Amino acid sequence: MPGNNLNSTRIKPQTSELITLRVLRRERLSPHFARVTFGGGDIKNFVPMGFDQWFRLFLPIAADSLTRLPDRLTALGFAKYLTISKTSRPVLRNYSVRAYRADGPEGPEIDVDFVLHGTAADGTAGPAATWAETCEPGDSAAIIDEGIGFNPPSGTRRVVLVSEESGLPALAGILASLPGDTLGHALIEIPSAEDRQVLRAPEGVEVTWLVREDHTAAPGARALAAACALPVPQEPFFGWVVGESALATGLRRHWVRSGVPKEQIMFCGYWRKR
Repeated sequence: MPGNNLNSTRIKPQTSELITLRVLRRERLSPHFARVTFGGGDIKNFVPMGFDQWFRLFLPIAADSLTRLPDRLTALGFAKYLTISKTSRPVLRNYSVRAYRADGPEGPEIDVDFVLHGTAADGTAGPAATWAETCEPGDSAAIIDEGIGFNPPSGTRRVVLVSEESGLPALAGILASLPGDTLGHALIEIPSAEDRQVLRAPEGVEVTWLVREDHTAAPGARALAAACALPVPQEPFFGWVVGESALATGLRRHWVRSGVPKEQIMFCGYWRKR
């Protein structure tokens, strides 16, 4: 990942192992989001942690793609992954748990939201987005749980959460997991007004949607400007910012210059605009 302090804030899962799942259904949510619901397979081995729980996602490109994967993605595990022939090596990406339900119609379920840019039909979408638009019920995939990055100091009651569309699933997970008395702001930049989602959040957390009206603008630029314009809370708060690298590192720099202790900030650049 581009700039981040994820390793210093991360709460690791108690166990981390390769979990094979199958697609239960897929749904087009809005112009730029698709949702794939996973279950079956080894779903009983997945332990939900809430907040911004994330995982390594392996998407097969051949019938044998998932047969030689490591149980953990350590340096040694990644080296093993790279030894898989390119004709069968699965696509590897990082994604967040959008929602977990223990009591789905066929057992436990995990929702994973994919950001869509371009389309599978004309070949302009990336491999993960293409898979999300074309997978069918019964198709297999695999994950390795990596835990959560949202880890505020004990007793923190106020938060500021900022992302563009790539961080929306993680931000939504945090909002749904926060204690009911939490206060603060959540700023979410999205490509179009139709990409707004219904989010569950504490009453004291104000959620602001920022529509990127200029489609030539860099993703995250509007969220960065809006977050920098917010008065820095006088009481201790936990700042969480993810998404395009310039957003994550820029807002972290602004907070630090404003006197926010580094241990009260989690930032992670999910990707970098070229």
